[in-house]
Amino acid sequence: MERSTLKNKYIGDRAFYKMVLTIAVPMMIQSGITNLVSLLDNLMIGRVGTNELSGVAIANQLFFVYMLLIFGATAGAGIFTAQYFGLGDNEGVRLTFRFKMLINFILSIISILVFLIFASNLVGLFLHGEGSKEDAEKTLEIGITYIRIMTIGLIPVAVSNAYAGTLRDIGQTKVPMYAASIAIVVNLVGNFLLIYGYCGMPRLGAAGAAIATVISRFAEMLTLIFYTHRKRNKYTFIIGAFSKFRIPPYLARKFLLKSIPLMANETLWALGQTVMSQSYSYRSLDAVAALNIEMTLWNFLGVSFLAVGEAISIIAGQILGSGDIRKARDHATKMIAFTVFLGSVCCAMMLIVSPYYPKLYNTSDSIRNMATMLILIQGGLMPLYAFNHASYFVIRAGGRVMITLLFDSVFVWVISVPSAFIISRFTDIGVVAMVFIVQAMELLKCVSGYIMVKSGIWAKNIVKE
Repeated sequence: MERSTLKNKYIGDRAFYKMVLTIAVPMMIQSGITNLVSLLDNLMIGRVGTNELSGVAIANQLFFVYMLLIFGATAGAGIFTAQYFGLGDNEGVRLTFRFKMLINFILSIISILVFLIFASNLVGLFLHGEGSKEDAEKTLEIGITYIRIMTIGLIPVAVSNAYAGTLRDIGQTKVPMYAASIAIVVNLVGNFLLIYGYCGMPRLGAAGAAIATVISRFAEMLTLIFYTHRKRNKYTFIIGAFSKFRIPPYLARKFLLKSIPLMANETLWALGQTVMSQSYSYRSLDAVAALNIEMTLWNFLGVSFLAVGEAISIIAGQILGSGDIRKARDHATKMIAFTVFLGSVCCAMMLIVSPYYPKLYNTSDSIRNMATMLILIQGGLMPLYAFNHASYFVIRAGGRVMITLLFDSVFVWVISVPSAFIISRFTDIGVVAMVFIVQAMELLKCVSGYIMVKSGIWAKNIVKE
């Protein structure tokens, strides 16, 4: 009887998994292809040289902060999008789309100015570790050039996120997948032509990779715009979306009150990851390249549990919008269990490939060995990451954004960042051991996540308030 009860609590029926996978699989495919191309990008840059690999890795770490800032802004309004859709309120969905467009555009303009003005200072933060002065100067030059080119693509990213985020929030995950797939093909072809100079094109190295990425950003944006407007009878939120670009002030305040904590959370979390990377690089410049090798593989193999985590927010949000709190809690528990299962599968895959993947890079043996050890550590911790990832999206589905802020970024800045800083500056512990100590603290986060999800404090209908 007890075994049967546990099975009913944590394992769904066929219809349940069909529902989850219908939403999650297109996101898995999109993320999988995106991260595969990122992995290939990394390999192609890595074949050029270690300085190029490090320069691009540092620049992408900075752009990672911007991407999560946009993600937080889109997600804040997206909480309402999912619940409006569950309620059947099409005008509410349309208003959230307008808000996403507006706030993403403003944030992108600010980010472009910051990147252009402070590129040298930002890249320079990562170049204080052990290593030659010549390598540091070359890495700085490559990083600055890459950043200046990449800023051209920030406005297309802002527009694409508003379209793709709204489509995902209403359960239409295939269109963003198609758009991303087109962009990925453009990016991959551009990389081959411009990094190495094939077919008579100039050999531009890291700058070529940036140009190819920018072109792919425009391709993704144009595909999303064309497809959404062409199918306006299906995606009805787009009808009249731009005719009166107005948001009632009381709703704008509601959206903003949810978006600001999520923007703060995503930005602070990303900055925390950047500061931790800087602490690792403070001990050794080799850590920048080794971490980049490990992170690219992690992102590629972790797509399944990451996509299911995002699906949790969509599904639970729509159920909460319909008013069925009990069903939302039941589905959340089952989806968390499924996410952890997928995280365990990803863990096994990381451990299997750890000795072989770093050998694909044209870099030193010390960097390859460090990367192998980092893959083993981060792969082994994947089930913990999966649980925390799923818990975050469950809490967010009910609009409890201040709790997500405490759960996610406050944890990083109170626990993870100080630990990395203290170890890097005041001890002789090596980079690999440092990463293990800092990342193993995710176990504390698991405990708090379990308590908050089980309490049901997150299960709220915010569009009927």
